[in-house]
Amino acid sequence: MVTVSTIDPITLGVIWGALQSIAVEVGTTVQKTAYSEQAREGQDFSVAVFDAQGRMVAQGPYSPGHMGAMSAAVRNALAAHPVETLRPGDAILLNDPLLGSGHFPDFFITQPAFHDGALIGFAVNIVHHTDVGGSRPGSQGVEGIFDYFQEGLRIPPTRVWKEYREDEGVVGIIAANTRTPEKVLGDLRAQRSALRVGELRLVELVQRYGRETVRAAMDEIIARSEASVRAAIARIPDGVYAFEDFLDDYGPGTEPLRVRVTVTVAGDAVTVDYDGSSPQTPSGMNSYINYTRSYSYAAVKCLTDPFGPMNEGALRPVTVTAPAGSFLNPRPPAGGGPRAIICYRTFEAVLGALAPALPERVAAAASHFANPTFGGWDRARARRFVAYELVLSGTGARATRDGCEGMSWAFNASNIPVEAQEAAQPVVVERFGMIPDSGGAGKFRGGCGIRRDLRFLADEGKLTNLSERQRFPPYGLFGGKPGRVARTVIDPGPNEQPVHGKASREFAHGAVISFQQSGAGGYGDPFERDPARVLDDVLDEYVSVEAARDEYGVVIVGDEVNEAATAALRARRRKT
Repeated sequence: MVTVSTIDPITLGVIWGALQSIAVEVGTTVQKTAYSEQAREGQDFSVAVFDAQGRMVAQGPYSPGHMGAMSAAVRNALAAHPVETLRPGDAILLNDPLLGSGHFPDFFITQPAFHDGALIGFAVNIVHHTDVGGSRPGSQGVEGIFDYFQEGLRIPPTRVWKEYREDEGVVGIIAANTRTPEKVLGDLRAQRSALRVGELRLVELVQRYGRETVRAAMDEIIARSEASVRAAIARIPDGVYAFEDFLDDYGPGTEPLRVRVTVTVAGDAVTVDYDGSSPQTPSGMNSYINYTRSYSYAAVKCLTDPFGPMNEGALRPVTVTAPAGSFLNPRPPAGGGPRAIICYRTFEAVLGALAPALPERVAAAASHFANPTFGGWDRARARRFVAYELVLSGTGARATRDGCEGMSWAFNASNIPVEAQEAAQPVVVERFGMIPDSGGAGKFRGGCGIRRDLRFLADEGKLTNLSERQRFPPYGLFGGKPGRVARTVIDPGPNEQPVHGKASREFAHGAVISFQQSGAGGYGDPFERDPARVLDDVLDEYVSVEAARDEYGVVIVGDEVNEAATAALRARRRKT
């Protein structure tokens, strides 16, 4: 019998590399074969490889919101369909919010892999689907939602594929409950095809090294991951660290949502507790506990062992709790369709709490993303459509460098390319660029907010807005300034109509909807920023000449820094 102690390091390394490669190949297959823009272009999906015990061993470089919840989804799938009942070619689908990552658009599929009749592991993936019914196109409405029965089709763990044969009845029900059956069924079959690739690669790996060797290697990978995270946690000073931030609200005319977190570091373990956070809401703005855990796990992992594997072992040292009945652990059937808008805040709350203990590792708050969906009638193609957008902006400044521009922060996704949206939807992207002076000032500057203006050539247009940081700006750290707040408007200009960040609105054919995202927070005293870097920012149009003077105390004349005037200005400012 092969044991951990008998695996040579080279074989262990090759098997680990193969498991990572399998996860990436499954993800690449999803991306190349998916029908929807959010999966094909925005990478709103995730994949992982599990061992025969249902433990996550390796994951692809995708969304931590899915990955932290995937272990729970697999456990729930196997609870409903025990291992001894599974056969080659079976695959279990679920999207129940309580059993997965918190909302109906996320379809988790778990497929077993067998070698000579013996279970050797599972290939698993999840794709965010374009529309699964409900009251609003895109199934992510905030307003008017008081339970998840209004949000779309709920699927408990269901064996949709049996020995490689698709259950036409179940797939027909799914198709009948979406506004975009072509995209949903296309993505669903892309998931299933990708998992077949993962199954074949797992079998090939076992054929090469043997079941016992691969099993022992998986055990060792999980054990080493746990040991690495625990060792990193042990280097953090023991203590109780608290932080508080707010989401703007849970719809027009509602109060802010408090995110209160206490992070307790004790030896080689961390507890993240959201006691004191706001109660669950009578809207879609709730985060089921698996989703809350996901981004809490991700934050701890980023601060402790960012380059190590993320698997079952890495999760074990971290305990995440939230009061039952809070909006971060709601009781079903609470709505949760737009729960993605909450993820930055839980992630950043953990970073904010641990900032005093790990000042060199944390970052200030990022620009918040927008994740609106649109529906209506596409007159050019004579069909109904649902469009999904991601507007990803700047990241927060860090102890040694500025924030980044125009990228995802707490998850791995991409801005959907202009060409992809214009080719597939009745939309023209009229403006896509950075907003000057939006990033928070600091010794290191926060990333700029992004502005994206879309003209919709659609009739019966419906917008479900999903944006944040229109009221509470992204925080700065250690003297860094907050970023500028966000806004959404219809037909920007003298007669523009402001749109609440979570409003459901109609719009006319030809309307322009402008998403102007917040800037990210800065890090450190702005008057400590190198004047030459301020000049570079002015020349690159990240910062105006006026903001250089007012925020940084740097006087720029032409394309040069007036060093004497800068020194005098900074000296005066420091005295006041």
